Amino acid sequence: MNDLDLNDVRTFVAVSQASTLTAAAKELKVPASTVSRALTRLEKHLGVLLVQRSPRGLVLTDSGKEYLQSCRRALQTLRHGGALLEGRRSNPSGLIKVACPVTMARDVFAPLLREFLGRYPDLRMEIEPYSASWDQEPREDVDVFFKLRAPRDSSRRVRPYPGTARGLFASPGYLQASSSPATPHDLVAHCCIGSGAWKLTRGKKTVTPDIRFRVVSSDPAVALKLATSGLGVAILPLWIANSPDVRDTLTPVLPRWTPEPITLCALFFSPSRLTPKVQALLDFLDEYLGTDRDPRLKGNSAKGYFTDRRLAPTSGP
Repeated sequence: MNDLDLNDVRTFVAVSQASTLTAAAKELKVPASTVSRALTRLEKHLGVLLVQRSPRGLVLTDSGKEYLQSCRRALQTLRHGGALLEGRRSNPSGLIKVACPVTMARDVFAPLLREFLGRYPDLRMEIEPYSASWDQEPREDVDVFFKLRAPRDSSRRVRPYPGTARGLFASPGYLQASSSPATPHDLVAHCCIGSGAWKLTRGKKTVTPDIRFRVVSSDPAVALKLATSGLGVAILPLWIANSPDVRDTLTPVLPRWTPEPITLCALFFSPSRLTPKVQALLDFLDEYLGTDRDPRLKGNSAKGYFTDRRLAPTSGP
């Protein structure tokens, strides 16, 4: 037996109220033939006659009257369930579990959580920070997994966010003692702090110098501390390097060459529609990330510090 079509049930209820196929069709804004077919299909599915047809109109059988009461109760329950879900969308509740890089937990979520939880008082939040270089498919118990590189194949949907523009920096003392590199390949002879491949672009030209790092770290906070102490050259997000408390302690290196940006994406399960709590979180972050309200900027303009969200996410620092 085929599954019951809920639209056929709604059509039957409309027919019982209108008393004629034509009136029911007008109410449902469909042809009368569609109404007739739906009614016949429902009767065939149930194996009983619900409506007696006559030139004067339609009359419910005894079975039709009993079934009508059940249908009205069922449709009312469905409407009530829809209203409850709508309430959850406007006021989501429960626990939302997030996994994200340590830097995002510290520099984005920590400053914004009070605002977010104040807006949604029935939500609770669990944040699981991880190292930015730790690459894995998110676990089933994590609602939203923020990554610095989009997976090639994942069971989750991906939502991009604006990336972070970066530059090369070192302390004035280090550059005075070691001289400033003139080309990207000169970095091979310098003390460098970072991880992965440093892909530097100038116009249409891209260079990846073969750097052997003096210190390997994917945490920009660690790179900043070591660079300002005079250890060597580091790639830093521009919002960090140009912040008022450190900008006088750093000097741009190879300013015409641009490192790859750090791009961010959110992974989440959603077969058709976002759950209310996930929708609330992602929409909330949309209001801040990459805008003048981004907490990492500490009130400065976002111009020049972030990339278009349509750029494909890439590897971390």
